[in-house]
Amino acid sequence: ACRALVDELEWEIAQVDPRKTIQMGSFRINPDGSQSVVEVPYARSEAHLTELLERVCEKMKEYGEKLDPATQRKSYVRVISHDGTKMDLSGVKFDGDVINSLKFACESIAEEYEDELIEFLSHEADNVKDRLCSKRTDLCDHALHIPHDEL
Repeated sequence: ACRALVDELEWEIAQVDPRKTIQMGSFRINPDGSQSVVEVPYARSEAHLTELLERVCEKMKEYGEKLDPATQRKSYVRVISHDGTKMDLSGVKFDGDVINSLKFACESIAEEYEDELIEFLSHEADNVKDRLCSKRTDLCDHALHIPHDEL
């Protein structure tokens, strides 16, 4: 669930025009007449990431559960692609129970680890999924042994 959450957040960030900025800092006027306002890229701003975290778990309805026949480990995979291409749904279970449990797990992770998610995603970091879901939180410690393209 953590890896699916990070995938969705990274995809949403990538959809924002890189030229779009937001003003950050204090809007108060300093004694010398200047303001401490800076423009930062909107895509990775705290305001945008907070907004994404409030609604990203709705995307979990586009996921299903897949059981690895070799390890018997469950993982979540998209059943609806972002661009409309056909997906291989063999061995994927998607029903109300799967969607509800994934959405609940997503909301729990987003709430409990909001600060960490914002910290990692506010900078363009490599391997956010591994760093957040496995190393920082131990939510997916098994995932360090999975090829990165599985989710």
